[in-house]
Amino acid sequence: MNDKAAIGATLKDSPLKVILAQPRGFCAGVERAIDIVERALAKYGAPVYVRHEIVHNKYVVETLRNRGAIFVEEVDEIPEGAVTIFSAHGVSRKVEDGAHFRELDVIDATCPLVTKVHKEGRRYAGRGYDIVLIGHLGHPEVEGTLGQIPGTVHVISEPEEVETLNVSDPDRVSFVTQTTLSVNDTKDVIAALKKRFPNIIGPDTRDICYATQNRQTAVIEMVKHIDLLLVVGANNSSNSNRLREIGENKGVPSYLIEDATMFDPAWLEGVETVGVTAGASAPETLVQDTINRLGECRALTLELLDGVEENVHFKLPSELADVPRPEAARKAWATEIA
Repeated sequence: MNDKAAIGATLKDSPLKVILAQPRGFCAGVERAIDIVERALAKYGAPVYVRHEIVHNKYVVETLRNRGAIFVEEVDEIPEGAVTIFSAHGVSRKVEDGAHFRELDVIDATCPLVTKVHKEGRRYAGRGYDIVLIGHLGHPEVEGTLGQIPGTVHVISEPEEVETLNVSDPDRVSFVTQTTLSVNDTKDVIAALKKRFPNIIGPDTRDICYATQNRQTAVIEMVKHIDLLLVVGANNSSNSNRLREIGENKGVPSYLIEDATMFDPAWLEGVETVGVTAGASAPETLVQDTINRLGECRALTLELLDGVEENVHFKLPSELADVPRPEAARKAWATEIA
């Protein structure tokens, strides 16, 4: 046996502890958006058109595409009168008007927490406030929010940007936040805003997306006990990238992988404990695939991290509430960990 083979055999015989984050994976807004597409297909038949990726996950999008969903970037790509779904990220008033002009049969899958941000922003605008939107310019949710608020909106993501803000009246400034940012992500920016604009108004921290906060809190605790962090999620998923960054900032080698095929066994060299979590758009079946891949490399022991058990559920649109969810669809996302 050569040296490389000997090392590989040693690693294979060495047990590997895997700690699973709790909570992880789908949030209520993502579950609702996917459920809307599945039930719309069941009620109206294929094709059903979806403006933008319903959520940021390739596996989810491809699975729904195979069932008859057609994903487009703009509503003018959709045949007039067709059943059309807006993604969980939300859309601008301009997109809504375009859909109305084409007489599209629209079902809105915008996450209710995003809709809440839209309403808060419009309320502040109606009172004549400049609005600071804490978020990442170019993200679909931010673009949709910008298009939902009439008035002056400034987008910033870093505390340093506060000093360069040019507002109409320093005593009439408000703020809202991108939902995929947590309290930890926004606290420094909010502190800087309050320092410069003492009379600024904004939502309570309890309005921050529960799912983003819970998943980050779980990883902050998990990195204390692991040698390697694997985050299952898409490269264009804001909350998934943030989970990876938390691990990196704590000095733990951290990788964002879309699925198990992206895992490199070389990452396990010198590793005794691996933490596994998933972004809010990643289905549990991809987590299971990742664990199975780890099991091909080493003998595993699994441990579930103590954490928040989420029981949040959002109502479906009225036109789909009585449509049964296809059983095959349910099985595609929720594979239980053995």
